[in-house]
Parts: sequence; C-alpha cells; structure tokens
Amino acid sequence: MRLAALVFAALLLGAVLPAQAALNLCNRTSYLLYAATAAIKSPQSQTQGWTRIAPGECQVARKEVLTTETYLVHARSSLAHSGPARAWGGSFPMCVKDTDFTLSHAGAMAVCNTEGSFSLPFAALDTGGRPNWTMTLDEQPMLPSLVAAQLAGVKRLLRDNGFDPGPINSAPAKQTGAALTAARKKFGAEKLDNAALFARLESEARKITAPTGYTACNDGDAVLDVALAEVIKGKPVSRGWWTVPRNACARILTASLPADGTYFLFARHKDGMAVAAGAEKFCIAPAAFEIHARGDCAARKQEEAGFVRTQTGGLAGFTARIGNTGLMTAAKAK
Repeated sequence: MRLAALVFAALLLGAVLPAQAALNLCNRTSYLLYAATAAIKSPQSQTQGWTRIAPGECQVARKEVLTTETYLVHARSSLAHSGPARAWGGSFPMCVKDTDFTLSHAGAMAVCNTEGSFSLPFAALDTGGRPNWTMTLDEQPMLPSLVAAQLAGVKRLLRDNGFDPGPINSAPAKQTGAALTAARKKFGAEKLDNAALFARLESEARKITAPTGYTACNDGDAVLDVALAEVIKGKPVSRGWWTVPRNACARILTASLPADGTYFLFARHKDGMAVAAGAEKFCIAPAAFEIHARGDCAARKQEEAGFVRTQTGGLAGFTARIGNTGLMTAAKAK
C-alpha cells in the first residue's frame, strides 16, 4: 500500500487551485468536462465555449469582470468516457455549437438560427453581484476535494482505456498504481505531467469509444430533441435530452451496446411535435432527465411519451437516422 501511496502522491502534486479571474469553473468530478458559459445583459446575450476542465482542475471560463445581470453555465462529459453521457445544467435554453464558439444574440431567450447552432439547458449562477466568482461542478456521491477528484478521474480514464484500476473512487490502491504504470508504459507517457497525462488518456480512450455506442443522426430539416430509452436485463431507464441540429449527429451512448439490450428512440421538434415515436411508453421530463422506472409517470409528476424500438441487432455500435417523417434506416457505426 505504501508503494501505491507514493505513486499517487506524485500524480496529485499538480492539482490546480482556483485562479484569480472573473469566472472560474472547478471540476470536482471524476469526468473530463467541457463547459460553456453565457452572459445576459438585457436585451442582449452572449454565449461561449468550450472550456476543457480535467478532474481536479479549475479553469478560467470568462476573463471579464462580472458586470452583467445573469451568468449561466452548461457542462458535459468528454466523449472519451464510456457509458451514458453526463451533463450539468438547468432549464434555461441557450445556443451553442459543437465546436469552439462565441455567439451573440439580441435577446436573452435566443433563437438558434446560426448555422450549426442548437440549444442546451443552462443553469443560472448566483454570483451575489460579485465581480469574481468560482463555481464547483460536483457529481453524486460528492467527492471530498479537488485532489480526490483528480485521483478518481485518472481511475475513470484508465478504465475507459481498458485497464482495471479498481473502484472509481478517491482511495489510493496498489491495483490503481499498477494500472497507471502500465498505461504510462503503453502510451509512452512515463515523463508526462498531470495535464499531459489526462490529455493522452483522453485521446487514447476516444479511439476506443468512437466505433461503439448509440448515435442519433438528424437527416431532417429542423433541429430535434432526442431521448433514448433502454431495457437491459429487465431494468428500464430513459434519458434525455440530446439536441441534434439538422445534418448532424449526437453520440448518446459511448460504451459498447450489450447484445441483450433493447433500445427505444423518441425525437421531437422544438415546438414539441413528435417526429420519431412509437408504441413503447416511457417517462420523460421537460428538462434534462434520467428516469430508472417505467409507467406511473403522472404519479411522479413526469410526462409519458411513445418511443419507437430501434433494431440494433446485437451490434456494439449503432446509428439511428431520423428524417422529416420519422425513423429511417439504421446502420452499424463505422
């Protein structure tokens, strides 16, 4: 155990503390995050992204002194991570792009009419009128510190790369030390510092997750909100929303699809009109949701929607294509 502790002491010395700047975002989760921020000063708004924040780091998201009326944030997990994508936000829609962007609009509730833009749900920050503010992004169960998040984060990326670091938590372990040593050797990363190591592990993990998982593509003429439901070993779960611009795709699941899983899709226009729907009923919610139940939606103050089953055929990677009139063909992800 002493050897493992020494290994992680070297790893964690570089944990980044908040910088002195206008708006800082700190990542106290085990996920690599990409964050977008918005500033609203009536009657205008400006949104920008994406700020990459490794576990245990704090990054400057906005450099200007905080003088506008409202600031908002949305963060999402890196595509390098296996399993369902994770998002941190609220219920206030703001326009973003998949690539790095800055968008300005004449109103607070922006209409996403810029090519390649779409809306995501942002959460408002209570800065108390201060010119500088630091927000910490957490997961459940909450990790105790930024240092703990960095250790849990490297474990998650090691697992995403096919190593076995043990449980994803903040406890040093000999098993995790061995996995880290093996990863450094495999990727030629023996001399990399913390930041470079996270970048290498993320890059290598994306090579693994790219061919697998579940992708929804929008071949129609309007932006879609997409939800996915799955039933694995009799256990249902429904998740949403993924905003998919026209002529674009969204990676909904990045892990390999189990052969015994069944997957159901629901897609609708921004005005609520269903585009891809079916007879399989699952619960949904107006904002981002993950519901581990099926039926009795109204009793839980949720809505019910009809999902259409997608024929994944036991493939590890699957792409569902959605046209103007519903689900089109589906093919294995290349």
